[in-house]
Amino acid sequence: MKKLIYALAAFTVLSCAKKEVTPPQAVMPVPSEAQLAWHEMEQNAFVHFTTNTFTDKEWGYGDEQPSVFNPTELNTDQWISTLKDAGFKGVILTCKHHDGFCLWPSQYTEHSVKNSPYKGDIVKQVSESCKKHGLKFGIYLSPWDRNRADYGSPAYIEYYRNQLKELFHSYGPVFEMWFDGANGGDGYYGGANEKRKINGATYYDWPATLNMVREMEPNVIFFSDAGPGVRWVGNERGIAGETNWNSITPDTLYAGKAGIENLLGTGSENGTHWIPAEVDVSIRPGWFYHAKEDSLVKTPQQLFDIYMTSVGRGSTLLLNVPPDKRGLIHENDVQALKGWRDLLNETFKTNLAAKAKATATSYRGEADAYAATNVTDGNKDTYWATDDNVTTGSVEITFDKVHLVNYMVLQEYIKLGQRVKTFTVEAWKDNAWQKVADATTIGHKRILKIDPIETDKVRVNITASKACPLISAIEVY
Repeated sequence: MKKLIYALAAFTVLSCAKKEVTPPQAVMPVPSEAQLAWHEMEQNAFVHFTTNTFTDKEWGYGDEQPSVFNPTELNTDQWISTLKDAGFKGVILTCKHHDGFCLWPSQYTEHSVKNSPYKGDIVKQVSESCKKHGLKFGIYLSPWDRNRADYGSPAYIEYYRNQLKELFHSYGPVFEMWFDGANGGDGYYGGANEKRKINGATYYDWPATLNMVREMEPNVIFFSDAGPGVRWVGNERGIAGETNWNSITPDTLYAGKAGIENLLGTGSENGTHWIPAEVDVSIRPGWFYHAKEDSLVKTPQQLFDIYMTSVGRGSTLLLNVPPDKRGLIHENDVQALKGWRDLLNETFKTNLAAKAKATATSYRGEADAYAATNVTDGNKDTYWATDDNVTTGSVEITFDKVHLVNYMVLQEYIKLGQRVKTFTVEAWKDNAWQKVADATTIGHKRILKIDPIETDKVRVNITASKACPLISAIEVY
């Protein structure tokens, strides 16, 4: 969803109107520039495509013949244009899944698209289509490889790193590298017919691997169960925690570690590192295309609900949209995505706060003479703030007439850290304030659906915060 406008008392980082205002100190941890850019993307697409698409499996065994991979109408421009129209800002491609089949002509294996009837370099095609349509490109390279006899030995780690070098040198820039905990240790994964178990915490030697990748792509975001760039949200249902802190303490976490789902979903208020949650979910029951699931594609309303529990809870949504055997996004998926986009556009079309009057109970410094001025330039470096010793406060927005209110959108100025612990929303009705919502964290974005109410003013009350609250946007729909 495109942010339409800021509509509250607001301050620039360094000044407020004519009065110089000292900005607050950061509350650690804070996001990197790459993480800030990732937050702003809000919606990215996952694309699962490999031999599984043709064998009707979710996890291949690695013994598939490359000859089964034969898309007859493959068109990556159709994929990327469809995803762009749906509002996605980036695409992450499964360049290699657990079966080990590579979608590019890797020089290090014969289990590759180069030995299939198709033969084309699909990684290159997706990368070029992303550039053509203005989307960022990311890669998934499964650490687990059921095709390799040397998996579990030091030789395989060298193989894995060599393939990373191929991908990053040939198909970049890459905004996100995605790797999961499949067969990562602790019995967390493994799957049928897999007898090779490894201790994921030590076998993969992730620090050395990630340092190698950073040398090739300094601003890449790393996704895994525990980051270090962004973390798994702890489920594949499309749901971030009602309470969702962008920080965790990752010292005891690693890809594939069991029993960490609850922590990943909520984060930790006092976590030491900024590692926000990414919400991965598929538009279909499975991650790969299966014809039997053509009638089970999520509806526009289901996708809207997922948007509310992902982007609407301060996370970034990663929605999987798998191409079919033709090499096209199926018509049912295309229609669902269009319907979803239309629903989002209609719901968030008119920001009632855009031309409303905003006042606040408390202001930073001596800026109250200017602090009620509406911000109309969309400057992300503006926010309402209180003095350092004030951790609560209210912002009241008064409309020009009575409106039916359904949604509230709030954003924090996360460049200086995540702060708000609890807040409420009230609407003026029958000459009194009526509470219509209460929630915990805000972070990059919090969207609250409220029971529709007719009102000419609403009030946001910050009831607890780690430090003085910094609110960069309040929108009303």
